[in-house]
Amino acid sequence: MNLQGRRESKNVDDRRGQVTKKAGLGIGGLIIAGIVVLIMGGNPLSVLQLAGNGAATTENTEYVATAEEQELATFASKILAGTEDVWTAEFKKMGRTYTPPKLVLFKGSVQSGCGGATSSSGPFYCSADQCVYLDLEFFSSMKKQLGADGDFAYAYVIAHEVGHHVQYLLGTLTEAHQKMSRVSQKESNQISVRLELQADYYAGVWAYHDNQMFGSLEDGDIEEGLNVASKIGDDYLQKKAQGYSVPDSFNHGTSAQRVKWLKKGLTTGSVQGGDTFSPSYANL
Repeated sequence: MNLQGRRESKNVDDRRGQVTKKAGLGIGGLIIAGIVVLIMGGNPLSVLQLAGNGAATTENTEYVATAEEQELATFASKILAGTEDVWTAEFKKMGRTYTPPKLVLFKGSVQSGCGGATSSSGPFYCSADQCVYLDLEFFSSMKKQLGADGDFAYAYVIAHEVGHHVQYLLGTLTEAHQKMSRVSQKESNQISVRLELQADYYAGVWAYHDNQMFGSLEDGDIEEGLNVASKIGDDYLQKKAQGYSVPDSFNHGTSAQRVKWLKKGLTTGSVQGGDTFSPSYANL
C-alpha cells in the first residue's frame, strides 16, 4: 500500500505499557479456553465473558517497542485515519454523522468495556466502549500460522473491525445481538456469520474509497486481502485445527463467503450493496 504522506489518527490509545492482571482463569487459562473455543467452532470472543468475572488490576510498566512494532503501530494509525476519512464521507452521503472508534493497542492482555481479553482472542471490536482492540503481534501470527502476510492483509483486519463499528452506528449490530439472544445456538451462529460477512464487505468498501481518495492500492494488494480472507474462514480454520469442519458451528463464514463479500465491497464501493441479512443463508 502507498501510505506516503498520509496522516496518523489521533484516536489511538496505546496501552502496550499496561499489564492487566485478573483473578480467575489467568492468562494461561484464557489462552487454553480460547483455543478450545476456536477448535469447537465457537467465537473466541466468548472468552471475554470468562475473563469478566474476576477483579482486574492494571499496572503501568515501561514499554520499549522494537522498530518493527513501531512501524506497525504507525501503519495501523494511518489505516485508522483512512477509515475515518472514508466513513465520514460515506455517512455524510446518508445524512448521518460518523463518530470514529478508538484503536486500543495492547500487549498480551487488556481490559475492555466488554471484559478482559488476551492476545489469543485476536483483534476485536467492543461496542460497549466503541473501541477496536489490537495486539500487533497478531500480524506476526497471521504470517507464521496462516501464511497470510502483506500490508493490505493487515489493513483488511483493521478495516473489518471498524466495519463492526459502522454496524453499531447504523444499529445493525445491536439489533442482531438482541435477536441472537432469543434464538437457538445454530440460528445465533448464522446471524453472527451475516454480521461478519457484512463487516468484510464494509472493509472492501473502505478500501475502494480509500484508493479513490489517496491512490493507496498497489499491485498485489487486493490479492493479499483475498488471500487472508480465504484463510480465516471457519471451514479452513476448523479443518486446520481438527481435520474436519462443523458447518452448524460456523460464526464467521466460510473462506469462499469471506472472499466473496470482501471482493464485492472492493468492486462496488457501495454501502447499500452490503445487505447480508436479506438473502437466504444458503445463498450467502
